[in-house]
Amino acid sequence: MNEHVVTDKFIVIGDRLLIKPLRSDTQTPGGLYLPPTVQENQKTQSGYVIKTGPGYPLPLPSDADEPWKEPSEQVRYIPLQAQAGDLAIYLQREAIEIEYESERYVIVPQSAVLLLIREEF
Repeated sequence: MNEHVVTDKFIVIGDRLLIKPLRSDTQTPGGLYLPPTVQENQKTQSGYVIKTGPGYPLPLPSDADEPWKEPSEQVRYIPLQAQAGDLAIYLQREAIEIEYESERYVIVPQSAVLLLIREEF
């Protein structure tokens, strides 16, 4: 099944990012295999941003002093810097790991992202 079709079902909330993590090295340059506990203790991880949330919600303006105005219930957001396709380096301890249809993803708040690498076309 196409990954895009699967992730189209996901609705990312707020300032969070859905990231497809890159496989971490399970072997050192010297040929030793690292146990899973060592891999989990790494401080940073990287992966590709699959989907982003709408951003940081802005408070609704108070219309109390203008009672003739129609109340606006439209929530507005400050957009996130991350975009789908960016390579993100993020703090591992902030990531929440999920598995969906045998695929591993992580959900990370934008504040845990240290660096974005974007390929401009």
